[in-house]
Amino acid sequence: MLPTMSASGEAVLENRFINPSKLKRGDLVTYISPLDPTRMVCKRLIGLPGDVICVDPTGAMAPSTEHVIIPKGHVWLVGDNAEMSRDSRQYGPVSMGLIRGKLVAKVWPLSSAGWFRNNFRYVDKSQ
Repeated sequence: MLPTMSASGEAVLENRFINPSKLKRGDLVTYISPLDPTRMVCKRLIGLPGDVICVDPTGAMAPSTEHVIIPKGHVWLVGDNAEMSRDSRQYGPVSMGLIRGKLVAKVWPLSSAGWFRNNFRYVDKSQ
């Protein structure tokens, strides 16, 4: 999740008492990896059920013209460091049943402690 978080040496505060249906685009969530159920993963939620998502806007893993509609009960999750991230671009929409929590704040190291802010901007062309 570079640059939001470093690869090691940080501690975060996670809210495990969440209702997955109340998550918003831009939230940082933890979930059980669809590729390895023994691993917990952290990614940014960018697509909610019913959203039309460009599979890979960079065009590195799929043509930038390829889109998917997120099915009911699923979300689209991507890493902030797209070049090094294994995420929904590889394994598709993720079941909300795999989500375990939402990251709230970085608490260690103290020099970089602070709240995770949701600065995601969503453009709704229907309005």
